[in-house]
Amino acid sequence: MQTDNPNKETSKGEASQPGQSPLGGWGGLDRLVRENIKKLKPYSSARSEFSGSASVFLDANENSFGSPLTKWYNRYPDPLQWDVKRKMAAIKKVEAENMLLGNGSDECIDLLIRAFCDPQRDNIIICPPTYGMYEVYAHINDVPVKEVPLTTAYQLDLEALEGAVDAHTKIIFFCSPNNPTGNSLDREDIEMVLNNFDGIVVVDEAYINYSKLRSFATELKDYPNLVVMQTFSKAWGLAALRLGMIFASKEIVDILNKIKPPYNINQATQELALKALDNLEDVNTMIRETIKLREELVKELNNTACVQNVFPSDANFLLVKVSDANAIYSYLRDKGIIVRNRNNVLLCEGCLRITVGTERENLDLITAMRSFQSA
Repeated sequence: MQTDNPNKETSKGEASQPGQSPLGGWGGLDRLVRENIKKLKPYSSARSEFSGSASVFLDANENSFGSPLTKWYNRYPDPLQWDVKRKMAAIKKVEAENMLLGNGSDECIDLLIRAFCDPQRDNIIICPPTYGMYEVYAHINDVPVKEVPLTTAYQLDLEALEGAVDAHTKIIFFCSPNNPTGNSLDREDIEMVLNNFDGIVVVDEAYINYSKLRSFATELKDYPNLVVMQTFSKAWGLAALRLGMIFASKEIVDILNKIKPPYNINQATQELALKALDNLEDVNTMIRETIKLREELVKELNNTACVQNVFPSDANFLLVKVSDANAIYSYLRDKGIIVRNRNNVLLCEGCLRITVGTERENLDLITAMRSFQSA
């Protein structure tokens, strides 16, 4: 079986069985969608009106003579990226019609908020410390944000979540494995929310390839209100392409396709993604190597004087509590080593977020951190 997560669990273990989702299928989803989106007549592009093969294309006002780069870049790309989705389907075990590709996960977040949240009326819930773009795109769309902080163990506070939900809460965003803490959220807690919240639950799995846990994308049929996000930026090493993924019910995907830009994924990105999908074993090798180096880096950091705690991680980075985060960050920066200072982030006080690098980069980092005290 193909996989882009060679370390994931293949059995359901002791996770609780999903019950009847309160979303209730199409009827429930219809209640969540903004009224103007329901009435929206989407733009009909030339490429969306024609599918199939032809030898003469005179429908889209393209330059018929080609381009300075390659002849085929003068043509608009497939607006729904079917070739990429079909190839991904074999790897992700998700039907192509249950996928939406975005210009990075950021576009996916923006589309979800625009589709379901009425500005100044509806709200979203986030669980800090977490990925900052959920809040940014909510503010861009003039949607209020409710914060329900994680516990000190970096897990969901279900009682506080229940208290925060009101009649205008449309989306709850979970990041698992979480950024910047690196840990996975308890699966049973996320399932509890899916079974009891009558809005959209987004599980952002940008780092899932580095975890042993199985993706929530396998649960789409059980939870009509579930949206799973993944990305080509991390394990696939294609951050420069800006290619994010949504896995959801066909009904949710259809709504998002209605409002996305007609050609949001360019032709070059689609071609390069197809090539990457043909090299799955290379990706799996990189994942295994990253996990190996992550464990080695944990050991070295734990033997470094200025390090007070290395938090467990299911990602390609570590949250590290140090003796003086601001001073060590500046010291490393002066030596040409850039990490992320999370000292001012809730529940991450005194911490640096450190990406797992190559063996050479990790050695340079450890050498510099061990020389900090004597500087």
